[in-house]
Amino acid sequence: MIRTTPPFPRAARASALAAFVLATALSVAPGAAADESNATPPGSSPVCAFYDGDGPTAFGDRGERVSQVQCMLANRRYLPWEAVDGVFGPGTLAAVQRFQADHPPLLPDGRVGPRTWSALWHA
Repeated sequence: MIRTTPPFPRAARASALAAFVLATALSVAPGAAADESNATPPGSSPVCAFYDGDGPTAFGDRGERVSQVQCMLANRRYLPWEAVDGVFGPGTLAAVQRFQADHPPLLPDGRVGPRTWSALWHA
């Protein structure tokens, strides 16, 4: 007797994969410390899967865009991992300004617009 099981719908497989990737990213990124003892291996970084775009993001904003900025800044050691909270406060502002100052021709104004997003994605 041959037993067959119905295949999972494609959307269910994609959802399962997305859930696994997100769970893996969340288990590494938010709890990771900014110190060298808990650093990611050279050439790799935790996944930032909050937002994929270049919408304007600035001091006082909250949400996925801010979490994405913070995650990418933490990957580049401009912000400690415990600061990835989705709130664009003074610590995030200072980190954005330091990043911008280190990546000319960006102006260190603390606002994350299309040019700063591009630099964050490609740094």
